[in-house]
Order: sequence, then structure tokens, then C-alpha cells
Amino acid sequence: MKLQAAVQNSFQGIVLVNKPAGITSHDVVGFVRRTFKMRRVGHAGTLDPMATGVLVILLGSSTKLFDKFVAFDKTYRATLRLGLKTTTADIMGQTLLERPYDGIDEDAVKKVFVQFTGEIEQKPPMVSAVKHQGERLYKIARQGIEVERIARRVRIDELRILQCRLPDVEFLMSCSKGTYVRQLAEDVGEILGCGACISQIERTKVGPFDIKDAVTLENLNEGHILKWQF
Repeated sequence: MKLQAAVQNSFQGIVLVNKPAGITSHDVVGFVRRTFKMRRVGHAGTLDPMATGVLVILLGSSTKLFDKFVAFDKTYRATLRLGLKTTTADIMGQTLLERPYDGIDEDAVKKVFVQFTGEIEQKPPMVSAVKHQGERLYKIARQGIEVERIARRVRIDELRILQCRLPDVEFLMSCSKGTYVRQLAEDVGEILGCGACISQIERTKVGPFDIKDAVTLENLNEGHILKWQF
């Protein structure tokens, strides 16, 4: 594999965008289309409006490589909030319940994290883009409906606490594709008995692409187009 600067004005290749909070991945695609005045633009690996960080944008013929880019492992820096369970598994959703987290400390969280390291079974959250009978789960969730989801086998290579200031626990997670940070929070909260949700998510790495190499939308220009050869 080789990464190099693309030929200027070729409009083929990829752009690493540092997605801000408050907009969808589709919004980013629209912004790139307008900036480069081209239609053939896609993204590899959705980040919802709350999430920030590395979003791989595919330009021109590179959109054909979607499956290869989506298959990359991911790394996230996120914050788990104890004592709160919501409809969306993050603080943007409606509160379902609040419970005390008395008696839970950093060591208790670490012990639960160990249970989720390695290959695990994980159900996709209702706010995911996974389809159920042809319809995206997040669209079903907007109707206030919850459906049964089939657990999938995923892999978490690293799961460690970066900072613990209860009720917030900041952590780093390196994982395979299809692993959901929100669902991890809910599952951890369930084991701890107090419930939990996510208050912040940042994707810091997608395969070999690091957030330090990603560009903000404000600074995006043709000089940030890269060619990627498999």
C-alpha cells in the first residue's frame, strides 16, 4: 500500500476530514462536492452528528474502493457517563432512567472493561444504520420503536481508561469494523448496575489514517487530496 500526493486537479483519491460535531457524514460529502465542484463523492464509515474525528472521503473512481476502506479497524476516544440510560445511548437522547453510581470506582470499571476485550458478541444499537426488514434501525428508533437485533461477532483489541472523573470515564477503544461505542457503554453500564451512556465520541484513527493528518472543512482545498493504492 502506498500513500502519496495526488496530481493536482485530478479529483481522484481520498480526503481525510476531521468531522466537526453537529453535522452528518452526508453533510460533509455535500460540502466536499460543492468545494471541488464534482458529484462523485462518498464516505467510508459513517459518523453520526454527535461524533467527531476521522472521516475518509472518497473521490471519483476511489468510491469503488468503499468496501476496502470500510473494512479498516477503528480507534475511538470517548467518554462514558455512569448513572444515565437514554433512548439513543448518548446524552442527546431522552432519559430512560437515572441510577446512583455509589460504590463504583475506577477499578470497578477496569474490571468490566476486561470482559469486553478480545472477540465478543455485540448487538447493534437502535440508533445504528444496520437494516431491519429493509429499514435502517435509526429510522425505526425515531418512531419510538425498539426491535430485536441479532448479535454480531466483533473484536476489541484495546480498551483502557484515559481519565476517570466520576460519573465520567474517558477511554480509548481500538476495534474491528462494526463495533459500536454506544452499545459498549450500555453493556458496561448494565454490568455495573447503574446504566451508562456516551457523552462524547471522537474517531482518532481509521486503519493507517490518523486524526493528526485530517483537515478541517474550513481549511479543505485540492492540496489535501491524496491517492491511495492497495
